[in-house]
Amino acid sequence: MKTHTGAVEAAKEIAAWMNTLSRDVHDCATQVSSTWHDRSIPLEIAPRDVARLEKIAREFLEGHSFVVGAGVIFSADAIENRDGFLEWWTRKEQGIEKLEFDLTPGGERFYDYQNMPFFTSASRTGEHSLWGPYVDYLGLDEYILTLTAPVHVDGRFVGVAGCDIRIRQLEAIFMPVLRAIPGDAALLNESRRVVVGNSGAYLVGERIRSIPSHNQLLPIEAPHLGLSLLSSR
Repeated sequence: MKTHTGAVEAAKEIAAWMNTLSRDVHDCATQVSSTWHDRSIPLEIAPRDVARLEKIAREFLEGHSFVVGAGVIFSADAIENRDGFLEWWTRKEQGIEKLEFDLTPGGERFYDYQNMPFFTSASRTGEHSLWGPYVDYLGLDEYILTLTAPVHVDGRFVGVAGCDIRIRQLEAIFMPVLRAIPGDAALLNESRRVVVGNSGAYLVGERIRSIPSHNQLLPIEAPHLGLSLLSSR
């Protein structure tokens, strides 16, 4: 059966938007890499380096109004601070603030970021990684999507640079194109969980285990992100 034009156009628009964001995150990772281009691993992270990372994160947040958090997360194996190093800033009503995390193993709210999909995938593949929607209990306490790009120094993986986007912000961005599709439609992640739906038929985080015969999946042409568009035929 023929694919409806609205679904095809929606897939193209979402792909273009996601590819632009992926490029910007990649550029951010490149800026981070350049900070240590003349130093050896394990990296020593000096106060001037933290100041530069904050500048990079702030500029990213200021240039992307839909992003709620941005920063850099280092691999414990690549830095002198073996407990890990996470520099992440978030947008709040009073301005941009740094998020604080418990990075001590065994702590009551220990944030084991090195086992989070947005970190492990980028480390394993050397490519962008998209994870979510998930509830970020340690930061925003709401559904978010995290996009990261690997950071390399002298050819070695040292961490990721990335950003957080509230799902409700994505709804505002993608809903117009999704509502142009006749019938129920939803943007799905690699695990076929709903990221954004155009109706109450598809709820955020819901997993679509099987595709009904009257529906179809269109790939979103955004490399390495694993997105697809579910719509009626």
